[in-house]
Amino acid sequence: MYILGVWDGHESGAALLRDNRIIYAASEERFTRRKTELQFPVNSIKAALNYAKIKPDEVDSVTFTTTEFIKTLDRVFPFIKENYYQFRRRKILKPRPWDVRHSHWIKYLMTSIGVVPGTATISKAQVARELRRLGFSKYKLNVVEHHVAHAATAAFTSGYKRSLVITLDGLGDGICASIGTLENGRLERHKTIKASDSIGIFYEQITNILGMRELEDEGKIMAMADYSYPFDFKDNKFKDFFTVEGTSIKAKYSWFKQFDMIDRIAWQTPREQVAYMAQQLLEKVLTEFVQNAIDEYGIGDVVFAGGIFSNVKANMRIRKLDGVKHWYVFPHMGDGGMALGGALYTNYLENGVSDYKDFNAYLGDEYSEEETKALLKDEKGLEVQEESLKESSKHAAELINDNNYLFWFQGRMEYGPRALGNRSILAPSGNEEVKDRLNLYVKKREWFQPFAPSLLEEDCDRIFVYDKKGVPKYMTMAYESKKEMKALLGAVVHVDGTGRPQAVGDENPAYRDLLKHIKKETGYGIMLNTSFNIHGEPIVMSPNDALRTMKLTNTRYMFINGLFVENKSGI
Repeated sequence: MYILGVWDGHESGAALLRDNRIIYAASEERFTRRKTELQFPVNSIKAALNYAKIKPDEVDSVTFTTTEFIKTLDRVFPFIKENYYQFRRRKILKPRPWDVRHSHWIKYLMTSIGVVPGTATISKAQVARELRRLGFSKYKLNVVEHHVAHAATAAFTSGYKRSLVITLDGLGDGICASIGTLENGRLERHKTIKASDSIGIFYEQITNILGMRELEDEGKIMAMADYSYPFDFKDNKFKDFFTVEGTSIKAKYSWFKQFDMIDRIAWQTPREQVAYMAQQLLEKVLTEFVQNAIDEYGIGDVVFAGGIFSNVKANMRIRKLDGVKHWYVFPHMGDGGMALGGALYTNYLENGVSDYKDFNAYLGDEYSEEETKALLKDEKGLEVQEESLKESSKHAAELINDNNYLFWFQGRMEYGPRALGNRSILAPSGNEEVKDRLNLYVKKREWFQPFAPSLLEEDCDRIFVYDKKGVPKYMTMAYESKKEMKALLGAVVHVDGTGRPQAVGDENPAYRDLLKHIKKETGYGIMLNTSFNIHGEPIVMSPNDALRTMKLTNTRYMFINGLFVENKSGI
């Protein structure tokens, strides 16, 4: 049985299941090259079918999510969401101040409506129309509620038999959070929090008011917060914006008033302090909320999904709670995980599947050595030689140990916002000069944004303060580094000494082999790993994307699908 999951909103994409296996999952942005793409995922649907070597009529069931009023309106009039996309990503000139505020008020008004009678029917009709254009005719069309899809991603891929399932984001289908449990293969929801109490919207507003792109740059607020001088929560100007009452989160102000109050506070406060106050409030609210949920339901294995859980520093505070026995954050925790979540929940309802034991994030496209060779054949200025993966791992480690950065492109593309060793840029973990050179010529990130490390799973507790409550395979959790490791970690920890590691086990043999070769030389299996892209662009998907990036950045070394490529005039 084939089940196709489709998401046609922010970070649109598609996912395909066959029986109890995840066959394929990818975000549409990788195909269109527009970061956080929101148009109907035509390309990723075609890619999913192509990967499985099936036709549309062989798909038994198609699932989409979210039928709230504004999402339905976007489906009927796609130009609305395209206009918002151009505005949000600042691809147009800034409107007048009143028009900017007016646009946000309209957005808050429309998104506050939630699901109303008729929206599900209209959304179904619009999605069915798009599917007909792609040749779908014999299938069952299902709708899954937004936070149910989030919950399914975390509950069914964690590997835990019994878990507390918590979702939290800006909003979706009229709510911003949910609490559920997975026990004996049964996923059950116990509690929801209405969208008007969303701390995700608050953090989004902070991002916008500080001059960054909402729904995209929230991680920059988290990073910037550590450059403020610290102060007690009692001195936090946002301290009364939210309260936690048992397993409820309560907002004191409406979105409209909240936006104006943040704007006034930010006008008189250094932006680092505004970021610090927002992060401090988020951490306080989340830790109280999660602890209360653990106390109420008596389950210490906690799994998370929803955009708020991309905040690795808040996740770290949650991890340190005494009540947390084990944790898991789904790697595509934001709305980009909707397509897979909808498909997983449909498979659960129709076939009783609630456990994907072999889940990993390598679910996208892959390319052969022959395809890559054909692309590089007529390229001038590049020297290309064949290498086995074993040879490439050893060669790449030698270059990294010799203080170089390089592009690493192998196997299937990762699903989610993090590069996990198949579409990565790699560099030494302790050399800040190489890190700065990488940032200057390739990444072009803001100065306050840190890079992150990949390391051998068995080296985690040698380098970080590692409590073994969960294995950080997907760069979803921050850890404090050990003070004696400062020289080893100069390029991969933040100003406060925390890092967002990827612990590499047997799930990626070639990447693990590379780390082992680094360890032979240095004594530690660790290196800098950042996503293979230029800042503001999606992670590369194809060899063509990789070659384009190599040319634009004048990068010297690339390992790609059994080939070593050297740009002799590169930096």
